[in-house]
Amino acid sequence: MPLYEHVLIARQDLSNAQAEGLIEHFSTVLADNGGTVKDSEYWGVRTLAYKINKNRKGHYAFLRSDAPSAAVQEMERLARLHDDVMRVLTIRVDEHKDGPSVQMQRRDDRDRGDRGDRGDRGDRGDRRESRGDDRGDRGDRGDRGDRGDRDRAPRSDR
Repeated sequence: MPLYEHVLIARQDLSNAQAEGLIEHFSTVLADNGGTVKDSEYWGVRTLAYKINKNRKGHYAFLRSDAPSAAVQEMERLARLHDDVMRVLTIRVDEHKDGPSVQMQRRDDRDRGDRGDRGDRGDRGDRRESRGDDRGDRGDRGDRGDRGDRDRAPRSDR
């Protein structure tokens, strides 16, 4: 059977128990139609990139399944009809990766790449000379006592 990954976004006003109940509900829908859920994760309440049905946040759930396409279509149909589910995304994958999904890994554990190739940045005080700027430092203007009286009206009214 083909392998799928599903992401469900539920309304923000649900409790955590209700959101996890949705995971169980859709897992049983897949199981009743001949599929199996290999793994499920509750990602918690996250901020959405844009409003969906006047909601700024949503409960995110992730499912990994091994199911026939008819079971996946039935699960998606029921999810779209369910009032608490705002969005459903299903992707067919070649293989399921072991361990937690990328969203569940701690930020420290993610591979951020080697940042050692930047080299020595030095003092950075010589940037002005390299750009050809001769604007000088803002501190070279003196005490600015030559501004005159500030009580005057603007020039157009004089």
